[in-house]
Amino acid sequence: MPNNPDISLRRRLIVLDIIIPLTLLFTLLGRWYFFAFVFIVLLISGWELWRLFRIGGFAPSLGVILLGILALSLSRQLWGFQSSDLIVAGILIAAMAVHLIQQQRGAQTSAVDFMVTVGATLYLGWLGSYALSMRSTPLGLYWVLMVFPAVSLADAGGYIFGRLFGKQKIADKVSPNKTWAGYFGGILLGVLGTWGIGALFHVIVPSITALHGLIIGLVISVLTPLGDFGESMLKRQFNVKDTSNILPGHGGILDRIDSSLWAAAIGYALILLLQ
Repeated sequence: MPNNPDISLRRRLIVLDIIIPLTLLFTLLGRWYFFAFVFIVLLISGWELWRLFRIGGFAPSLGVILLGILALSLSRQLWGFQSSDLIVAGILIAAMAVHLIQQQRGAQTSAVDFMVTVGATLYLGWLGSYALSMRSTPLGLYWVLMVFPAVSLADAGGYIFGRLFGKQKIADKVSPNKTWAGYFGGILLGVLGTWGIGALFHVIVPSITALHGLIIGLVISVLTPLGDFGESMLKRQFNVKDTSNILPGHGGILDRIDSSLWAAAIGYALILLLQ
């Protein structure tokens, strides 16, 4: 990230100006448009995660990762969680077969490569598909437009408060730029923002309330930064700053959705509890 905080902030805001309208657009267009959007995002993230481990000297299977993400997301879109156990089993078998062949051909890291292939596929394909599950719930349009903005609001609050007041690091060996001031600032902005979104949606859909927004904002803002820390852990192991340079100020797509993967699963669980 650039040393000049003003340039960095402007770039982050530009990215938010692009991502938020795109998410809004594809969510409003309908379930299959939203599926296409989520699927493309997950595919790019799969390539970035594969690339990260390639930089680290490993050789996971890009083919299994991308096809696994396709199978998991498409099945979730069509049948929900039905038959998901068979798809996961198929991914495990395919990954094992591919890496057995690679070892026979002389690969030196096949055991680890197998675990990375499976882990990357499930991390992105399984967790990411909860966004599709969320969109498929009753009033899913409104829930999606509450859960994912909570992540963006918490991210913006964390960045702003961290820049202004951040001194005490949370976990400097994992993510040296994350501070407690930024963390609590992110919670504050996330809660206030989703409380407002809930109040706005209540005018349109009485069954959604400001309290729903407050609860979702609080839980999402408190828990999803762990997704950011998780990706930082991976990047620091391989001494890589960003997974790619697709998004100015943010790095790669995976750098942007690390917290959203957690938000998709947590948000879906919250919606089931709140409905």
